[in-house]
Amino acid sequence: MTPVSPAAPVTLAEIAAALGAALEGDGTLQISRAVHPSEAEGPEDLALAMEKGLTELLANGKAVAAVIAEGAEVPANLKGWIVVKRPRFAMAGLTTVFEKPVHAEPGVHPAAFVAPEAILGAGVSVGPFAYVGPRAVLGAGVIVMPHATVGAEAVIGKDCLLHPGARIGERVVMGERCIIHPNAAVGNDGFSFVTPEPGSVESAKATGKVVGTNVLIHRVNSIGTVILGDDVEVGANATIDRGTITATRIGSGTKIDNLVQIGHNVQIGTNCMLCGHVGIAGSTTIGDRVVLAGKVGVADHVKIGNDAVVAANSGVGTDIPAKAVYMGYPAVPRDRAFDQYKGLARLKRMHADVTDLKKRVGALDGGGKPAVEEK
Repeated sequence: MTPVSPAAPVTLAEIAAALGAALEGDGTLQISRAVHPSEAEGPEDLALAMEKGLTELLANGKAVAAVIAEGAEVPANLKGWIVVKRPRFAMAGLTTVFEKPVHAEPGVHPAAFVAPEAILGAGVSVGPFAYVGPRAVLGAGVIVMPHATVGAEAVIGKDCLLHPGARIGERVVMGERCIIHPNAAVGNDGFSFVTPEPGSVESAKATGKVVGTNVLIHRVNSIGTVILGDDVEVGANATIDRGTITATRIGSGTKIDNLVQIGHNVQIGTNCMLCGHVGIAGSTTIGDRVVLAGKVGVADHVKIGNDAVVAANSGVGTDIPAKAVYMGYPAVPRDRAFDQYKGLARLKRMHADVTDLKKRVGALDGGGKPAVEEK
């Protein structure tokens, strides 16, 4: 359904149809906005009372229409209501129905720069102080908001949205309906350097000791690119490095939170969720539908299987199999991590027990003196 605003009300029946949910009562009620039950001001407000305890607020409220969870008691004052089975999923649909699209003037603003060689599809909007480089291709319906930039030869699929300050590097390829949030950067050079002789990092990895030294550090240029699938979303201030030779790839439907760093040559599958402060080192391969919670760090060249879940603040240094749940630093299987935490919690008691046993043994062997002097 097309997003609506208070100036364009929809019926309760239309909202139910958009959600694929059951409608009870009067479906002709005109709805202008969705609100918390406590904030309802009149009959055109739709009270969202899907969470436990919120239906109690409807009885004395001003709303006559509501969305409630399956099995909830319906107050007598409601004239119409929508019943949903999965409230969280219903919320996604409701926010789509009532979404207010970004304000974007049609065409190219006079204060924008669009290279003569760039190709713009039908209905493209380029805001003031935006930049579109030579031979860049923008599909139909693309919105480039103020101060966003699109590098030379980049290809932006139809209906993509680049928020203010978004940076799309040269030769980057984006699928359709991607959203790049403010100040995200897609297509940066990778952090890749080398020394003429093996340096400190290489010797430390091989032997556990620092043998070489880092002198004459040479950059390894990133001549690859970044390829995003369809419906990818990149959060504010997130960064995605281009590949060294081939492309860094992000699969369709993957959602990337704010302040996420994705290194060069990384391959990420479809419908993954990478939460805030995730950092993924170069040449890592992540399967489909993987979830990395906040502040997860992933070492280079690691492989994470399909449907794996990694808990917050974990450090991944080894491969993770499909459908596994890992946590901890270093990350290990969830059950093993819990055993480790339990062991740590027992250390204080174990220390007291050992101290007591030493005193007893000392009393037997040394006439009451501890067998080992405490320091």
